[in-house]
Amino acid sequence: MYICICKAVTDSAIREAVCQGACRMRDLKEGLGVSAQCGKCACHAKAVLEEALSKQSVMQSIPLEPGRLYEATA
Repeated sequence: MYICICKAVTDSAIREAVCQGACRMRDLKEGLGVSAQCGKCACHAKAVLEEALSKQSVMQSIPLEPGRLYEATA
């Protein structure tokens, strides 16, 4: 889904940016151009950013057991 129409930034692009190390709106603005023009996307971009950071935090806190297969959850 498009989050920033002005710069054609999708929620997937924001999630990928988080995987690459983005952790602030400033990072998204510098890397993707989110909210750099009209700014109407800022609240939605922030929500996607926070959701992605939260999921990343949860995934990093789950201990992995050797030899066990894990399925990706969406």
